[in-house]
Amino acid sequence: MTRAAVIGACGRMGTMIIRRAIAEGMEISAAFDIVNVGKDIGEVIGIGAIGVPVSSSADLGQVLKESGTEVLIDFTVAPATSANAPVAAAAGVNLIIGTTGLSSEQKTAITDAVIRNNVAAVISSNYSIGVGVFFKLIKDAASYLGNDYDVEIIEAHHNQKKDAPSGTAMTAAEIISKEMGGKDFVFGREGVCPRGKEIGIHAIRGGDIVGDHTVMFIGNSERIEIRHQAHSREIFVGGAVMAAKWVVSQKKGIVYSMSDVLQ
Repeated sequence: MTRAAVIGACGRMGTMIIRRAIAEGMEISAAFDIVNVGKDIGEVIGIGAIGVPVSSSADLGQVLKESGTEVLIDFTVAPATSANAPVAAAAGVNLIIGTTGLSSEQKTAITDAVIRNNVAAVISSNYSIGVGVFFKLIKDAASYLGNDYDVEIIEAHHNQKKDAPSGTAMTAAEIISKEMGGKDFVFGREGVCPRGKEIGIHAIRGGDIVGDHTVMFIGNSERIEIRHQAHSREIFVGGAVMAAKWVVSQKKGIVYSMSDVLQ
């Protein structure tokens, strides 16, 4: 039985992850948050006591070691993840990171910690199985269509999402840019801005949209649109739990992607 810890355990995603992990036979070994410290996480999220108190992230390394945690699941915010992931890696714990908005410097620091401490990690902007297929489709389309087609990416999320553009939109842009030999990214447009050899990326925020992503390949006489729409956060939760079970048995010192999990 995989022993998993969740950071941000009392939040929306953390609560859903704990429920799903227990339902799929995982053991919750530790829970971390800045609220409800000392309370049983099961009681906090409404499933009844499970004998695991909420701990402060200030005690992350110690609690992870004492609890025998194998994998830490983190869907929090970039500043917290960038601070906590190296601590978890130093404690010998594998990582599942779904936090978006990480800078290239933060990603490099996390990768270095994974390699240095010989643990394994999955870092992905989106844990949906459908998005994994979406990424494959846009890669194939970009390789076929090449530079004869302009590319625009539109993403929409709920009005509480902090970062923009979404990590998924950025991953899509990076996949397409690589296939097309390198493209500049333009984030929205205003004023006089003739289109160049670029990928346009646009963010919409409103209401309770879980997550919509559309990639448009636009030619002179036609266009192709490839779209993924998330109807529930459960799709991300299921993928994260799948990845957590998978990563503990993988070769260490490597950062994997969700595409590796889905192979």
